[in-house]
Amino acid sequence: MLTLANHAEVQNGLLYLMGAGWDTVTRSYKEGEKPRPQHFSIAVSVLVEWAEHNQRHEMVISVEDEDGHHKLMQASANIEVGRPPGKVPGSDSRSPLVVTGILQFPKSGGYRVRAALGDEQRDYAFRVIDKVN
Repeated sequence: MLTLANHAEVQNGLLYLMGAGWDTVTRSYKEGEKPRPQHFSIAVSVLVEWAEHNQRHEMVISVEDEDGHHKLMQASANIEVGRPPGKVPGSDSRSPLVVTGILQFPKSGGYRVRAALGDEQRDYAFRVIDKVN
């Protein structure tokens, strides 16, 4: 799972989301002024297969323009899920992750969040719209 939220956090292995699932940022500002930077959270929940437990996997998360030409932000994290006592053999596990950022989008238009883990990749598209007063 990959989504955007106004606020997200992980506590005790659970993913808490507020204002999640949006796909449009509307920036309101006065003519002649710059729009304010946008605060947001990127929430990810990775399904780790039984055979992949107790192994380190690197995840790279980036925010870029819709063409992938300009990266505005990039973060990386290592995910390693252990096999807890009593876990049913063959069971998969979820590993939640949150990246929080404040970005100044250079212009209105299309953007995407890209999450890559090994050969797997997920994209989440969104738009920035300007409303000049």
